Amino acid sequence: MTDLPYRPNVGALLFNRQGMVLVARRTDMEGAGGPPDQGVWQCPQGGIDAGEDPQSAVLRELHEEIGTNAAEIIGTYPEWLSYDLPAHLIGKALGGRYRGQTQQWFALRFTGQDSDIRLDTHLPAEFDLWKWVRLEQLPHLNVGIKKDIYTRLAAYFARYAVAA
Repeated sequence: MTDLPYRPNVGALLFNRQGMVLVARRTDMEGAGGPPDQGVWQCPQGGIDAGEDPQSAVLRELHEEIGTNAAEIIGTYPEWLSYDLPAHLIGKALGGRYRGQTQQWFALRFTGQDSDIRLDTHLPAEFDLWKWVRLEQLPHLNVGIKKDIYTRLAAYFARYAVAA
């Protein structure tokens, strides 16, 4: 199954005016290697549609997953980052067509109010809770397959983790 391709994907590190980054708890995963009551917290991310450029995709994903258009792109990670699914999920997750995902990550500045963030605008909802966290906390919230990616993102985008 390792001859399967990676799914093209985008990810968003959404920074508020205080330099905190948004994370949300997934509704479709429990624990993923951590305490069952902790859940899986991640940044918004999602697939790139056919013919769509990554910048448009990340803005669309923010609207679909957290219900807001109040964001502007302020930075782009210089390379695509990839991760493999755990062996038991290859051929099952992501429609069974991919071995994992290759992601273009963006830093975005949130230009709205917290009340603009809505998790119920796209059903089924991918997330049930959200919160702002310090960027350096990001790698520790994800104990699974994305921890290395989040560590790299936290180091690279640290310049945006300041009050605006």
